[in-house]
Amino acid sequence: MFQLFANIFGYLLQLLYTLVNNYGLAIIIFTVVIKLLLLPLSIKQQKTMKKSAELQEKMKVIQFKYKNDPEKMNQEIMELYKTEKMNPFSGCLTAIIQMILLLSIFYLVRSPLTFMEKMPQDTINTYVQQLKEAEKPVSEVYPEIDLIREYEFLKEKNPEDGNLEKMNIQMNLFGLDLSKIPQQNMSDYTVYIIPVLYILSSFISIRLTTAMQQKQQKSAKKEEPIIDGETGKELVPQEENEMDTVMQTNKMMSWMMPILSISIAFVAPLGLALYWLMNNILMIIERIVLDKVIKEA
Repeated sequence: MFQLFANIFGYLLQLLYTLVNNYGLAIIIFTVVIKLLLLPLSIKQQKTMKKSAELQEKMKVIQFKYKNDPEKMNQEIMELYKTEKMNPFSGCLTAIIQMILLLSIFYLVRSPLTFMEKMPQDTINTYVQQLKEAEKPVSEVYPEIDLIREYEFLKEKNPEDGNLEKMNIQMNLFGLDLSKIPQQNMSDYTVYIIPVLYILSSFISIRLTTAMQQKQQKSAKKEEPIIDGETGKELVPQEENEMDTVMQTNKMMSWMMPILSISIAFVAPLGLALYWLMNNILMIIERIVLDKVIKEA
């Protein structure tokens, strides 16, 4: 499935590369296009976050009221979701889409000749074998990146081969070689620039998301104590500030994705880290703008 999406994304990336003739710029524009395509889903997610915060107090009332009757509590919670027309698993769709994008873009950036240039695998294997026979270093994970890097050598060895022009991909962006892998070029300080910027943007994104969730919870919390209409007792003490299970899970998930991405960013070509960096920057801008727009709506 990931290869299918990587193949589809490859057509878009190839089109953009043809227009700008630079792999890095093509990835930046590609990220913007993907983000725009997913904008309706982002708007829905933002609205869901806001509505979830508004439901927290009602859920706490139910949990407190039926704490000794788990079955009744679950029934009441599901009835609350039904009344408010909200799917408790709606957040899972966003997480699934993010994971599909993560792995599909990884496939695309790892194998640009396959998914972007549509070069046959047999042809790629032939060029890889030529590099090995010449005792050139060839990565088992990113052989196509090595082929692009050794374009001049292969061109000299196969001067009449027209397929080689597909390997002549401009990987330089503002002095950074996007074909380099940090793990393989640890002595080159330039390979750390994009991953470090990505890490910083990830922490900013996490802090922003956490702050927005806490802000939404506070705005949803009622100033007056919540009273049980039957007993007249306060159901949820006003001093209760514990974050519910859903919020704790969201917080944990918001950390897991960046940690996974960071670990991959140091063993993958810089082109992948560039995509993630741009995605983070656009996500931060998107959340700030949508938060303001949805609040005023």
